[in-house]
Amino acid sequence: MKVITGKREFQIGEPTVVTIGKFDGRHKGHQKLLREMMRLKNQNGFKTAVFTFDMAPSGVVSGTSRTVITTNQERRDNMEKIGIDYLVEYPFNQEAARMSPQEFVSQVLVKYMNARAVVVGTDCSFGYQGAGDAVLLCNLASEYGFEAVIIQKEQDGHRDISSTYIREELDRGNIEKANQLLGAPYAIHGVVVHGNHIGGPILGFPTANILPPPEKHLPPFGVYVSRVLVDGVAYGGVTNIGRKPTIHGKNPVGVETFIIGLEEEMYGKSIEVQLLNFERPEQKFASLEDLKEQITKDKKYAVEYLKKHSIKGNSL
Repeated sequence: MKVITGKREFQIGEPTVVTIGKFDGRHKGHQKLLREMMRLKNQNGFKTAVFTFDMAPSGVVSGTSRTVITTNQERRDNMEKIGIDYLVEYPFNQEAARMSPQEFVSQVLVKYMNARAVVVGTDCSFGYQGAGDAVLLCNLASEYGFEAVIIQKEQDGHRDISSTYIREELDRGNIEKANQLLGAPYAIHGVVVHGNHIGGPILGFPTANILPPPEKHLPPFGVYVSRVLVDGVAYGGVTNIGRKPTIHGKNPVGVETFIIGLEEEMYGKSIEVQLLNFERPEQKFASLEDLKEQITKDKKYAVEYLKKHSIKGNSL
């Protein structure tokens, strides 16, 4: 996959089928768009291209920051896994915010991205103040020589599946519901760093520690059953998200995972921690011995959960 980032002007030389959006979470609604792109690729020989911004447009316009289910790097990882050919992370600033809908279509989609087909949802918006919609895109398609494909929203009951809906379920600790909406486990990617060096030598449970970036939207602090991908191999795990209140000192928010059945050195490795089930809130224990006893129980809970549940991966 080729990533085009930090460029206002670029050129994709091959005909493409394009979709546009934030793709925060790559949930079931997004997957519906991506499947249609793959169909058009196979039918017409187009390359697949995803257009997104290098940061959430709402943050630039309002001046406020917002957490995301999927960081830019995680989005890259996800798109590469499913075989997207081009990922465009367009620089978003006040100048980009003032681009008219027609200018966005003619300059970005047609000129820069060489779009021969554009796949969007019924609620798509683009251009200045989001004035461009699916109706306008269809009208412009004939003028600029591409096919506009409008896809109905994916729903859960009577509610549209959206990143906002998933964020609400994450905030409630409803990991299994969030995963259902996502169509794959909620995941945190990161490089294993050094922690307090207490897990292995003192507690007998060596852990892999990653530090999520501040923009990452995390579920409530606590202990989760997890699946951990290391070098393409999946392992069961017990993951704690939080500040390790039992350990003295001011600890940053971290994601600490005991990986079941893996004892090799992990520092510097890139891993993916997928949360499967919320077991209990994070708590402060009176002693490390009490903490060790609880982790033993957490491991038993995780092993039993993993035996009972078959977890699907990230396929479309």
